[in-house]
Amino acid sequence: APTAVAATPSPPATTSDSAPPAAADPARLLDLGRALLARGEMVAATMALREALHLKPDLAEARASLGLALYAMGDLDAAVEELRGLLRVRPDLAEARLTLAAALVARQDWPAARAELETALAASPDLLQAQYTLGVVRYAQGDLTGAIEAYRRVLAREPRAIDARYNLALVLKLARRDVEATPEFLAAAEAGLPRAQYFAGAAYATGVGVPRDLVAAIAWWTRAAEQGVTQAEEGLAQLRQSASGRARRPPADRQAVEQAFGEYRARLWNDYPDIARQGDEPLGAALLRQGRAREAVPVLIREAAALSEPAQRMLETLYDQGIEGQLPAHDARILTYLKSAAAEGRSRPRP
Repeated sequence: APTAVAATPSPPATTSDSAPPAAADPARLLDLGRALLARGEMVAATMALREALHLKPDLAEARASLGLALYAMGDLDAAVEELRGLLRVRPDLAEARLTLAAALVARQDWPAARAELETALAASPDLLQAQYTLGVVRYAQGDLTGAIEAYRRVLAREPRAIDARYNLALVLKLARRDVEATPEFLAAAEAGLPRAQYFAGAAYATGVGVPRDLVAAIAWWTRAAEQGVTQAEEGLAQLRQSASGRARRPPADRQAVEQAFGEYRARLWNDYPDIARQGDEPLGAALLRQGRAREAVPVLIREAAALSEPAQRMLETLYDQGIEGQLPAHDARILTYLKSAAAEGRSRPRP
């Protein structure tokens, strides 16, 4: 599901030995409260801000900062109460309204959050954070069309808003508009979002929105899997099962997958134009020859995961023996890979 980004910062609630200054000066107390808020010392910040409001109840900036501190502490009901009271007399305070909307989102009070966001946008259409959060809220209300519109408004003003682009892609997919979703996933994938990389791989694997390209699917899924996306690793495992003949697929499909893994391994060399290849050796072996063990291990893992038997054997040897002065035996990265390979039946079990 699309992920919300809070309309205001939410640092952790902490305590502090700091105390309000002895002088009964609301302005100084406000400055202290803001400084404590910026340092994440929320309890001390609320003390200073409440003291400022005790001395000067109409100090709007102090009440807005108090609402933010309460929200950051997780005291959502108190934050909503303070901010609603403030906005009744100062409806022009956009930041306070965004903090209120964030607190309402955290309470999952979607109708109230939507009302505050739409009010903020009516006054200031350029508030990108409000537009983004409105997309999250409208999605949560089941209004997919409205969520799509909100995210597109964000991207029209800021094309680099990658989280908005990824959320747009997700909502388009949920709305069964997969062809429109694919270019958005690809843009987010290029920007480095692991989940988007998984969906980019899935699009290439199935040919939805792009020509079917198993090599591209393997490349994207590998990048996502290396960053912990389980579904990407599952996609790669399914392809490996197809190539091994364990999955019930036509021979032509098996051959296509084998060729795709081979082409993926060949393309890895493009990232190392300075390396001369000797015969059919894996790229990782060539890196080891140059004493570049730190680079070689992840490359060998990629090659072995792409069905290179020489890379697989080399990893097993490296795990057992290491390389003196370069790589100790029993490397944790290699062990993690070998365990996953053993689970698929591609390596002997390891303790």
